[in-house]
Amino acid sequence: MRLKTLAASIIFFASTTLALADPTGTYQVAGKNADGGQYTGTVRIERTGETYAVIWNVGGTEFVGTGLGAKFVGDRFQMGPASPDDTAISVGYVSGESFGMAMYFQQPDGRWQGIWTYGGSDKASYEDWSK
Repeated sequence: MRLKTLAASIIFFASTTLALADPTGTYQVAGKNADGGQYTGTVRIERTGETYAVIWNVGGTEFVGTGLGAKFVGDRFQMGPASPDDTAISVGYVSGESFGMAMYFQQPDGRWQGIWTYGGSDKASYEDWSK
């Protein structure tokens, strides 16, 4: 009986871990600008072949990005084409004449936490995505 319970627990853990890994979907965004100001909005992530389309809407402004994925394989971090197994995303984005880059990592509770900056800045800012 214990063996069946252990096997069921392992299968449940593996299936929830895989379900959490896929970064695609729509999230609520909460972030902090380099000047300390807070913001909220939404972000939509879609897999588009080997990349991600990442579209934020914050305060009525749209930011459009393209991302690449990464995940742990064994004991190392592997970067590559977008995959349902990705637990990290690196994104370059534009909005109007502004551009920037960001990196996000999935947290154990399913949220994504990231850090971002924009072209010409010497500061980094933070952002969380939650379903």
